[in-house]
Amino acid sequence: MATESVPGAPAARFANGRDLLGQPRGLFFIGATELWERVSFHGMQALLVLYMVEQLLLPGHVENIVGFAGFRSAIEAVTGPLSPQALASQIFGLYVGFVYFVPTFGGLLGDRVLGRRRAVALGALLMTAGHFCMAFEAPFLAALLLLILGAGVLRGNLASQVGDLYSDEDRRRETAFQIYYGALNAGAFIAPLITGVLAQTYGWHYGFGFAGFGMLIGLVVYLSGSRDLPPDAVRGANAVRRKLSSKERRVALIMVSMLPIFTLFWIAQSQIWNTYNLWARDHLDLAVGNWNMPIPWLQSVDALGVLVLLPPMLKFWRWQASRAREPDDLTKLAIGCLLFSAAIAWLAAGPLAADATGKVPLVWALAYHFLSAVGYLYFAPVAVSVFSRTAPASINAMMIGVYYLSVFAGSVISGRLGGLYERLSAAQFWLIHAIIVAAGGLLILSLASRLRRELMPCANRM
Repeated sequence: MATESVPGAPAARFANGRDLLGQPRGLFFIGATELWERVSFHGMQALLVLYMVEQLLLPGHVENIVGFAGFRSAIEAVTGPLSPQALASQIFGLYVGFVYFVPTFGGLLGDRVLGRRRAVALGALLMTAGHFCMAFEAPFLAALLLLILGAGVLRGNLASQVGDLYSDEDRRRETAFQIYYGALNAGAFIAPLITGVLAQTYGWHYGFGFAGFGMLIGLVVYLSGSRDLPPDAVRGANAVRRKLSSKERRVALIMVSMLPIFTLFWIAQSQIWNTYNLWARDHLDLAVGNWNMPIPWLQSVDALGVLVLLPPMLKFWRWQASRAREPDDLTKLAIGCLLFSAAIAWLAAGPLAADATGKVPLVWALAYHFLSAVGYLYFAPVAVSVFSRTAPASINAMMIGVYYLSVFAGSVISGRLGGLYERLSAAQFWLIHAIIVAAGGLLILSLASRLRRELMPCANRM
């Protein structure tokens, strides 16, 4: 993936001539905003399942949650009776799922009504309010709702602005999304380190409060870069609504048809955010000398793997491109799924390295995180780049939101599968997830030729 523009390429959708390190300045403001949004989101996410299992859903606490009895009844009407652990996994899966579902409508709101800039600011304010509500037990459900709505409005509208900085033929676009995802994972790395220590030392609610301040910082950063951000399109009654052509409608439908395959990757990835923390608590030797590593720090290690491996991965892809051997986007997606499957299978094999007490050494988990990071880099940023480049311009933000439906479905399904954790051995539990994500890779490979034809004129880069 070369970083320079293609000679003769059309002008970018937005360009003001203010580049930094070979990229538009706006990319770095968008990336910094995403970093702080992820500080807030992942700081809270790293604590959520453990918080519910070890405190919130226990007698003496669960009664304090406003509206929880009806909420639990609604879930168990579908799933049947759930233990506190299974209920926590299901709530987590629903929460993360809807965080990625609502951007479908948030993107439409940004495209058609508010404009993307206003949508990002509104989303940041809603998320801040939600994080501060998490500092108390009673408004727990209200806090989750605010966080879901805020993330939904913010995410599709923020990521889509990255694509607006470049023309469709500008090869810097792929590198830009890698930088954007690097910022995302920097936030995901920082957050659990801080919230994990705060929760372990002072209590859960201090960790949640820090997440709220992180989102406030992100909003300030975003507003300070307004000069370098893509302008909003015309909104409301004065906006010109161009109908999609038959070709654009077909492309959009094909993109939607890819979502079930992408879901298979996100089932496995979502389980690492969910039940993995409980597996670490139960099966991993967290002792380092006389000190026990906080469980949420493993989520930081997960992000660290991406941060450390991103530069050599970009260099490797440039090396391949210089020799005309770089895999196209669809091949990268398949490679990502298969590598992630191998990493999950590594977790399943953990008992082979267990000591006499049944504990798996910490280094085993560290190896998992770095192997899975390679798979993640081949899949997640490439998938968003494909959607950003291929989607019709008039519904681009909405289609970024549509992509997140695969994360929604994967998270909800992973929450349901999380209920199996108490009923299966650890090896069986993780092997199921390894098979699921491997199936996604194989399906992409089997359909790649047809997808390349159907998604022309982008096929020369897919």
